[in-house]
Order: sequence, then structure tokens, then C-alpha cells
Amino acid sequence: MARPHTDIEAGRNALLEVVDDLVRNRGAVDISMTDLAAAAGMSASNLYRFFDNKEALLEAVAERFFAEKIHIMVEVTESDLPVRDKMYQYFARRYLAIVEQYEAEPDLLKSYLEIGHQYFEVVRGYVDLGDHYLSIIVAEAMEQGYFEGLSIDEAVSLINQMVQCYTSPDILFRVGTAKLSITKLAMIVDAIFLGLGKKMATHSVAGSHIKIVS
Repeated sequence: MARPHTDIEAGRNALLEVVDDLVRNRGAVDISMTDLAAAAGMSASNLYRFFDNKEALLEAVAERFFAEKIHIMVEVTESDLPVRDKMYQYFARRYLAIVEQYEAEPDLLKSYLEIGHQYFEVVRGYVDLGDHYLSIIVAEAMEQGYFEGLSIDEAVSLINQMVQCYTSPDILFRVGTAKLSITKLAMIVDAIFLGLGKKMATHSVAGSHIKIVS
């Protein structure tokens, strides 16, 4: 692991470890700056040397939580892989990272997810970042003739719906890992490239009348 560049960075990293311990012990209970200072054995005024306010603390927690996933997204989108393999790696590597967190400390992951729901405005940018990088892959696929008849936003939306169980940790808690596998994910990615195109757009059932039978 790279050494922190400054004492402030090292102090922030140490405090984020303390946040982990607080969340482990207390669950998704709201953590105040006073709570963190007490747990870290420092004064509240000293804590503000590292985080200007609670929002800055939450931003740092979110950045740390998503760091590995962002690294994966950047690395995959900048790779020279064929576009199908690129999309598979984009989802598979992030899924495996989630599974690793889930299997290592499920209660900690669940608590952080609950905190994320409470402060969704803090994590929204990271969610949007996922769509941004997926859009890059989709645009590359379109240049090769895939997804004809769809806009980038339409393709991204459809793909997200098709792979949702592999990208949402919340769903992982509901279905577990037994029903999910990267082999199945590879088949889904193949289905995406085979199915999302001009034929689908031409024979779309959107707008069809569906009779509800009671």
C-alpha cells in the first residue's frame, strides 16, 4: 500500500479505521464528530484538523468505500480488451469485490449500505460515475455496430436493469451468492450484445396493450 503523502492524510486514514470500528460495534447509528473524537482519543478541535465538518467526514467515508470499484472501472475502460470482454470485466470484477466485502464482514457492509441510504446525496455522485464509465463502454460498442437503434442512455438503462443483481449489494443480501455466479454474468453479457440492437428496437413491445386478468 502506498505511504500517505502527509501527516494529515495519515491521520484521516487512521480516523476512517476508527469509523469502521464504530460502525462494527454500533451498526448504522448516526456517528457524530464528538463520537468519533472520543473513540479516537482526541479532542473535537483536533478532529477538525482532519475533517472540516461532518459532511467532509462522510465524503471521505464514501470515497474510501468506493475506491476499489472506481479503480476497477477506470482500469477496465482504459484497457485494450475486446468490448464484450471489457463489459464483462467491468461488471464481474466489481461483483467479486462486493462478494469479498460481503463474505468478510457482512454486518459491516450492511451497516455501510444503510448509512449510504441515509446520506444518499453523498454517494449519488459515485452511482452516477458508474453510469459514466458504462457509457464509455457502450459508446465503444456502438462504434463497432452494437446496440443499433438505441441511444447511449437507453442502452445504459437497459443494461443496468439486466445486471442489477450483480451490481447491487442490497440484492446480494436478499438472494445470497448461491444463485449468482460470474459464469451466469458472462451469459448475461453475451445476451446483452446479442439482444440489444436494431431487431429489439424494431420489434419492441413498448406501448403494447396488456390486459390484466384478475
